Amino acid sequence: MPALAAEDVYALAPYAKTLGVVFDEMTAAGVRARLAHHPSLSTVGGGLHGGALMGLADVSSAVCAALNGPAGAAPATVESTTHFLRPAHTDVVATARPLRVGRNTVVEVDMHDAEGELCARVTQVVTAVTPKTS
Repeated sequence: MPALAAEDVYALAPYAKTLGVVFDEMTAAGVRARLAHHPSLSTVGGGLHGGALMGLADVSSAVCAALNGPAGAAPATVESTTHFLRPAHTDVVATARPLRVGRNTVVEVDMHDAEGELCARVTQVVTAVTPKTS
């Protein structure tokens, strides 16, 4: 099980830092990450845009899969299903946990608002790929 720090994630996937994802916990058992509500990430009505929520889920899921995958492999999402349950008008916390670990890892991500309400649930299939060297 490879070790991973937030700075490693930001270096490998700069989008995570650009989006504003902050990691609270990163273990093979689960990843907890936060996304601050900001007007630049919102949509009609002031809720966080679905794309921002999906970005948070994808980053969290990829980190979870990487922590459960072979050393040196990079995660690549091959399938993603998102269920939006309610608008998020506050910061959001994502909790990613592996449902199945193998050649393809299945990760479920729950996203809660500051009141603890479930805003979205995402299930992803993430595969491990060997990065190409130039």
